Amino acid sequence: MTSWPGLVLRGVILALVVALVTVPEAFRPVFAPVAPTPQQAIYTRTSILSLAMSHLALVAIACAAATIVAVTLAIAVSRPGGAAFRPLSRTIANVGQTFPPVAVLALAVPALGFGSGPTLVALFLYGLLPVFENAMTAFATLPKTTLDAARGMGLTRAQRLWQVELPLALPVILTGVRLSVVISLGTATIGSTVAASTLGEVIIAGLLTNNTAFVLQGGLIVGLFAVLIYDAFVLLEVWLARRTGRATTR
Repeated sequence: MTSWPGLVLRGVILALVVALVTVPEAFRPVFAPVAPTPQQAIYTRTSILSLAMSHLALVAIACAAATIVAVTLAIAVSRPGGAAFRPLSRTIANVGQTFPPVAVLALAVPALGFGSGPTLVALFLYGLLPVFENAMTAFATLPKTTLDAARGMGLTRAQRLWQVELPLALPVILTGVRLSVVISLGTATIGSTVAASTLGEVIIAGLLTNNTAFVLQGGLIVGLFAVLIYDAFVLLEVWLARRTGRATTR
């Protein structure tokens, strides 16, 4: 059960991040001491709210696609007929970790042009491995007695997958999704180097103009998003683990 201090802290963080993206001007006195001039304390070239929404949308789309592909691969190679393809699937999942995101962006720009496309590709590839590895672990550690009981009830393979295996594996799979999302939240900031609309625009503007206020503003919002989303996933994993009787690894 969540304690009152924990609830209060979550509420404070949520209120802070909402204020930072909706009324950034209210924080001018906070950032002014580290800005070149008080007028340059708040990034005003583009709406912070629109950058934040675009940032979250890119992460959500890329992570959703990575999750679908990674879980599908894990299901396929965890079946008796797919075991031979396990090394190949691991190689595919490792592609994103082999190439740095900046390199993926550089390779994707000639094919997709500037904008969100290269960033989505980089985030997708980078998010595959955590989900795939956790999904593999989840399916490999399913309780044998439960699976035997499902077979004894006469469930087909498809019914066992959807009604038994996936619900039991979900808490562990979500641990991988959580890692993928948190990694992508930070990685998405570099998407602004190829004209993607993300909070990295604020950070890069600060670096180019030697304005620490911009860097702190963009970094703080991304960090608070990561904390809130990470915590939400942990709570969801714990709730699902209690329902299914499976422990998760944080």
